[in-house]
Amino acid sequence: MADAARGTVLPVRHQPPLPRERMILSEAPDAEAIEMDVVIVGAGPAGLACAIELARLVQKDGEAGGSLGETQIAVLDKASALGEHNLSGAVVNPRAFRELFPELTDADFPFRDPVRDEAVYLMTETGHYRIPTPPPMHNKGNYTASISEICRWLGDKAEGLGVNILPGFPVDSLLVEGQNVRGVRTTPAGLSRDGSAGPGSEPPTDVTARVTVLAEGTRGPLAMAYREWQGIKSENPQIFALGVKELWETKVPLDKIVHTLGWPLPRDAFGGSWMYPVEPNLVSIGLVVGLDYRQTTVDVHQMLQRMKLHPLFRKYLEGGEMVEWGAKTIPEGGFYALSQRRYGDGVLMAGDTAGFVDVPSLKGIHYAMQSGIYAARAIFAALQKGDTSAAALAPYDAMVDGSYIRDDLYKSRNQRLAFKDGFFVGGAKAALMTVTGGRFPGGKITMHADNEVPRQAGPEPAFVPDGKLTFSKVDAVFKSGNGTRDDIPSHLIVGKDIPADVAQLYVHLCPAGVYEMNGDRLQVNAPNCIDCKATDVIGPRWTPREGGSGPAYKKM
Repeated sequence: MADAARGTVLPVRHQPPLPRERMILSEAPDAEAIEMDVVIVGAGPAGLACAIELARLVQKDGEAGGSLGETQIAVLDKASALGEHNLSGAVVNPRAFRELFPELTDADFPFRDPVRDEAVYLMTETGHYRIPTPPPMHNKGNYTASISEICRWLGDKAEGLGVNILPGFPVDSLLVEGQNVRGVRTTPAGLSRDGSAGPGSEPPTDVTARVTVLAEGTRGPLAMAYREWQGIKSENPQIFALGVKELWETKVPLDKIVHTLGWPLPRDAFGGSWMYPVEPNLVSIGLVVGLDYRQTTVDVHQMLQRMKLHPLFRKYLEGGEMVEWGAKTIPEGGFYALSQRRYGDGVLMAGDTAGFVDVPSLKGIHYAMQSGIYAARAIFAALQKGDTSAAALAPYDAMVDGSYIRDDLYKSRNQRLAFKDGFFVGGAKAALMTVTGGRFPGGKITMHADNEVPRQAGPEPAFVPDGKLTFSKVDAVFKSGNGTRDDIPSHLIVGKDIPADVAQLYVHLCPAGVYEMNGDRLQVNAPNCIDCKATDVIGPRWTPREGGSGPAYKKM
């Protein structure tokens, strides 16, 4: 039955299945496979923290005369250089940095400035009202930072410990033997638009390992495929938000971090905005919207552009220059969306891939790093025993579940979920949950996956960018540094015979202009993609493409 006949769009009806058959390969590695002891997929905070902690443990074992011996650790990342695919707000809790680098002080870390003042505003279309800062959002003791710079700094530390850092190597598949993960296969490069090999193309590379760590970031396709293959469930499905961000060189300095609620979001959507000082005249601004919104025409990029015209933001941005733009999805399901286990035979999952994000406090970086640290400790103990089975790696979950990661997510377990009833009802419930330490209302708020939320056709937003303060999606993608070649094969799997109303949902959802309408038909401009994975949540599937494709963030 067509959705249009019921006056709704139900995204799951038009979403292709996860292509698990290409992601889980039960075949022997290539004869020229690179042999490693541990391979980490993803050079974000989780993956790099894991590599650093493991390398140090191995080093200390060797200095103490241990029997483990030389241990080869590799970190594979799809970006052409570290940090180029990493995007966050970011205000960072330094707790995990202090644990990973006890010999350093906060002044040694790749942070900008300590948070000295902050404000939260309730926005209307023409005004704004300061409200008390909700307790989870207090940031005293935290620091503003660039996640791209953090990852480059962590990468340098890892390389100094002998870790093999390999940017430009996206991973296409897990290599498995029975139930055991035995390594990974990277994506081929240089293929023509039709996928055929030609002059200059490069075949995939197999990397074998005793343990594979999946630290792919949000919507990690290998982790999703592994969980589906193994039948690993969670109490609630994971849900996601889309964040769109810009960096501005400004003439007016910003002296505090700012968060907002309310406009420009519709009342049945969850989200908010931020504005952070990065340097005296460099400001980070962004808007985050949960992907369980109810209208097909919600467009996060356009909402951010309109938001910049509001007096609260305009006074800082007007006369300045937008220097970088980017977008990323964020796991928002919290405690009840965590998998029953985050380990298996020869494999662990960490960071955003595992869903370690606390939405009420707007934090994920220190949880990602802490989970990477715990993964390293579990791997080290398993390598010492010569046993990397699921049973030997299970202490990883015990460490996570006995830590502040679990405690924080449990305390806020229903706060994001309460907003499925709308902004005002959700806000009231969330406030009571904060006061009661999460005990109200008791039990679990059940959620549907984002692709199962029905959408009604909404009003078509009228938006004409001026090219000075507001920008089109195409102009924004240019500011992301997108280096994808035009004749690359499409990495997006689109359903067949997409109706016009569903296509319009994709057009508005994608912040990078990948999807356009050509008459009543959907047109896909795959090279525009900046790997935010928004449509992967409720529409066309994202799969890895050749190394160096996508954005090239510098200070995001």
